[in-house]
Formats: sequence, C-alpha cells, structure tokens
Amino acid sequence: MKFCDKLLQLRRARKLTQKDVAAACGITRQTYSGYESGERYPKKKEMYQVLADFFEVDVTYLYTDKEMFLDAAHEQYGSRGMAQAQELVSQLAGMFAGGELSDQDREAVMRSLERAYWLAKEDNQKYTPKKYRK
Repeated sequence: MKFCDKLLQLRRARKLTQKDVAAACGITRQTYSGYESGERYPKKKEMYQVLADFFEVDVTYLYTDKEMFLDAAHEQYGSRGMAQAQELVSQLAGMFAGGELSDQDREAVMRSLERAYWLAKEDNQKYTPKKYRK
C-alpha cells in the first residue's frame, strides 16, 4: 500500500478532516492534501514520525520501500542524490507500468536496482575531486 493510501485510510478510520490532521501535525492543509494525493512526500524524516505519533502507528508502517530508499539516498548523498534516486524510481515505475510482475518479483527487481545504484554511487565517489566531496 502506498504512503498516500495509508494516510487516507488512517484519517478516514478516525473520521477526521484533512484540516484536523494538518493542524495537529503543524503543517498546512495543502501540504497534507499533497501527501494524501500522492503528489508530495514529507521533506524531513521527522514529519513521518509526527504523522505516525498522531495516528498512533509505528513509523515503519508509513514508509514503503520507495520512501526508505529515497530517505537513505538523501541522508547519504544530499538533495542531489535524492533527486537522482527519485528519477531512477520514476523510470522504473514507467518500465513496470505495461508489464505484469508479481509483487514479490517487483520487490526483488527494486532491491537489485537499489543495490546497483548504491554500488554506482560508491564507485563515482572514488573519481569525484576532493573539493566536491562532502
């Protein structure tokens, strides 16, 4: 289940409005609406924790493999690395859109590509001039 679907399900189960949840979490209704529609994701990892605390669920419930991957890319390589990872995920989604793969196979392919991404990032780190390294 996607992050946006989980938020929608949790909010409806508690019979709350988007405005109620947004106010309790300290964000605007438009921002929360973007989370629920799948148009955006929290920029900061702490927002996942705030939402999890509000809905009284474990923060790992809100994460999907995609969010965990993007978050790890952001922590390790900053905004630029996260943008590259996001582009990779988007391209993969397009590749799988027309085909039929079981969820298990799709996850296996995603894990393999993540592993390849991290290995490529490590190799690129070797050839990056010192002045551009973090």
